[in-house]
Amino acid sequence: MKIGLIYAMTGEIESLLTKENAEPLQTVAGVSFYRIRPDVIACIGGVGKVNAAMAAQLLISLYKPDLVINAGVAGCFENVPIGTLVLAEGFLQHDVDTSPLGDPVGLVSTVNRVIFPTSELEKARAAMDKVGLPYRTGLVATGDIFVNHCDRAHWIHDTFHPLLCEMEGGAVAQVCCRNDVPFLSLKPVSDCVLEHHDFFFNFPEAIRELNGVAMKFIGNLEAE
Repeated sequence: MKIGLIYAMTGEIESLLTKENAEPLQTVAGVSFYRIRPDVIACIGGVGKVNAAMAAQLLISLYKPDLVINAGVAGCFENVPIGTLVLAEGFLQHDVDTSPLGDPVGLVSTVNRVIFPTSELEKARAAMDKVGLPYRTGLVATGDIFVNHCDRAHWIHDTFHPLLCEMEGGAVAQVCCRNDVPFLSLKPVSDCVLEHHDFFFNFPEAIRELNGVAMKFIGNLEAE
């Protein structure tokens, strides 16, 4: 199985890079691609939906993965410990709104859906169970807004009832849908988006376990 990993930020991928693979295989339109293992290609797409969509399409077109996994931090609508891992059940785009035309809020035209479910979730759950660490599953809301402690956060929660909110995964899910490529996502929690707490966007703590878990998760998926 050939797997493509998509990250938004360099800091999210650094723990996977060694002397042997630190130089990118190539950089296309600012998107750098790295061979993490013979069967795993990773790229850094950049923050936001357009960057993520471009990276996803380049990854699919250039390397033809059998599965795309989006990994990276997300805010949580529940007060959970920083670094809590979430296996996404599906994605929506909270900043898409053609409701004046009679569409449901969040409906993405062309593919005509609000929710982009992840692929083979039961198989993914089994792979995460074998990792042996606690994790959550839930819906993820994506949009080109850093949502934190604001009216928008409450609106997203009340409208869509997601567990997480971030800025890339929904775009990657849409690109994978249109290319008919299976898609999964693993997200560690970086902050709580609804309430003020003692922490605020703790990036280092959020990603501490991410890539070790991601590699075990991939190994378990391949063994299924």
